[in-house]
Amino acid sequence: MGGTGLQLSELSFGSWLTFAKQIKDNTAEECMAYAYDNGINFFDNAEIYSKGKSEEVMGKILKKMGWDRSTYVVSSKVFWGGDLPNQSGLSRKHIMEGFEASARRLQMDYLDLFICHRPDKNTPIEETVRAMNDLITQGKILYWGTSEWSAQEIQEAYGVARQYNLVPPSMEQPQYNMLTRDKFEVEYKQLYKNIGLGTTVWSPLASGLLTGKHNKKLQEATRFGIDGLDWLKDRLYQKENIDRVIALDAFAKELGIPTAALALLWVLKNPNVSTAITGASKVEQVKLNIDALEYKPLITNEVMEKIEGILDNAPEHPQF
Repeated sequence: MGGTGLQLSELSFGSWLTFAKQIKDNTAEECMAYAYDNGINFFDNAEIYSKGKSEEVMGKILKKMGWDRSTYVVSSKVFWGGDLPNQSGLSRKHIMEGFEASARRLQMDYLDLFICHRPDKNTPIEETVRAMNDLITQGKILYWGTSEWSAQEIQEAYGVARQYNLVPPSMEQPQYNMLTRDKFEVEYKQLYKNIGLGTTVWSPLASGLLTGKHNKKLQEATRFGIDGLDWLKDRLYQKENIDRVIALDAFAKELGIPTAALALLWVLKNPNVSTAITGASKVEQVKLNIDALEYKPLITNEVMEKIEGILDNAPEHPQF
């Protein structure tokens, strides 16, 4: 994971929108078991997912499975813990209490990764960095990072940590896929080299759009049909994106690769991706995602160039 010694599987498994919401607990267990048995070692969660119930489901599964703790990595994210003052944000109070609540729900003594789910404009970054550093020195978390922070905010947190001899953030969890590229490829570009930033990217399949299942008609029985996710549908389900996926679908057929596999492998081809977080509502989807790795030898530089021509959305890099 970036400049750390932590080893993450190329694909990881996350519970956003599925655990305690879209799927039953036994299905969640089957998905996690299949993922673990087939090489996935990183499981991602957050205090906001199903208002904590997602962590409870994952915690029960991990306890039942009895896997050796050294064989898997678990993350949770802190920011949206509740509606009352001090129940949200990145103040020292909420970070400390948020960790204890997440650890209790996950039934764990420590978390491998603890992530600031969004930047907090109301809390000085130094306060957040010191709180995360204290959790590390107490042995409650092993690494900390950010999600959807700007490069400037990450750099500031890193600078504060170095100034006061504290542990800096070691990873960022941004959205990254064929249709969402600018932040990952341009804004963070210098951070990969300068501070060894690792990344646990989310939505590598653009919430399912890059599987091709929405090409002919929007499938409402998916996350695009979940209440409260209109922003996701509005952002992704656009004609130019559908046209891109249709063209990708045709190219994938030429290569003999499922469209979803092509999209996943495109993400993993980027050397700055530490792991790509996938979700699933059934075991078959977990299997398809893992099976995509078999096609890695087909994703040559020539294939990547052809994909670039199809996407026609390469971000502009500033000229220095």
